[in-house]
Amino acid sequence: MVCRMFRLETEVDKARRDLLRTRLREANTNASPILRALRGTPDERDVPLHVWAVNDSDDTLAGGLVGYTWATWLHVNYLWVDAPHRGTGLGAALLREAERIAAQDRGCVSSRLETWDFQAPRFYEKQGYEAVCVIPDYPPGITEYLLTKRLG
Repeated sequence: MVCRMFRLETEVDKARRDLLRTRLREANTNASPILRALRGTPDERDVPLHVWAVNDSDDTLAGGLVGYTWATWLHVNYLWVDAPHRGTGLGAALLREAERIAAQDRGCVSSRLETWDFQAPRFYEKQGYEAVCVIPDYPPGITEYLLTKRLG
């Protein structure tokens, strides 16, 4: 039940979003000794990690990986390989390089990513990832997988 002295608003408000994020972060930090210990350390912030496969002959993009590291985890947001280069090992090479940077240079011990059933869950399993969550009908008619891997 919502108290009568409040009104509910639904417009997009970036200032309120930022305030909400700050307040939630403060509440989480106060509630968790682990998050509290991260405060003021390099692991506190997301650090972008990008790996690009660029054709030597014409500088066109053949593939890439976009992610970030946070709190000893590599988060893979996007991994894409241009159709003519699929099945050549380029995707695995991009992923291995991101994992190497995350583990060796940034001290990451694990990696996580999400993929849909029509994308690449089997590819990631071949790279050592394990499905830890499967969400059917997200979006309707598609299954989403959350996969993780221990690095090192």
